[in-house]
Amino acid sequence: MSNRLRLVVGLGNPGGKYQGTRHNIGFMALELLAEKNGFQFRHQSKLHGLTADVGIGDQRLRLLMPQTFMNDSGRSIRAALDWFDLVPDQLLVLVDDMDLPLGRLRLRAKGSAGGHNGLRSTIQHLSTEMFPRLRIGIGAPAENPTERKARTVSHVLGSFGKDEQGTVKQVLNEVLDGLQLIQRVGIERAGNSINAFRPEHHSAQR
Repeated sequence: MSNRLRLVVGLGNPGGKYQGTRHNIGFMALELLAEKNGFQFRHQSKLHGLTADVGIGDQRLRLLMPQTFMNDSGRSIRAALDWFDLVPDQLLVLVDDMDLPLGRLRLRAKGSAGGHNGLRSTIQHLSTEMFPRLRIGIGAPAENPTERKARTVSHVLGSFGKDEQGTVKQVLNEVLDGLQLIQRVGIERAGNSINAFRPEHHSAQR
């Protein structure tokens, strides 16, 4: 069964200055998974990224955080697919999405780059749009298209606000639960549950 999930890639930019930024929410999900399962990523120069394994046997997932910078993510993903002898539908890319509000998730089996440089690079290097991706909403900086365009870079490279941290935590936990669900029931059925997720809103006042 070729379409069993084997490789999960979190997209982001390497280096301390990008840590915790909206663009790095794919990295943040895999870092949380490592923290919860007590393992560490190691650098694999031939894959141009940080790698780790979680689970055993049939349930084993390879994890990858490309260290190529976002715009060249596809180079690392292509190298990992070749190295592990996998095909694109055994892959899941965790990626930030400005078109989705913070707290929303969208799992898709295929699709265009939607203006995201990391996905654009991946499509280019894999020569296909037919690979699953989990878009993690980070919200837009503005409604107005001109203002939105002007503020995009500072928005995606900015950190989440204090008032957003609770939602971010819920979403990341949902992503990790979602990975297990995808392993159990596959992309299509898991999507029904993941795409319906809504975070609980806790009042800032205690």
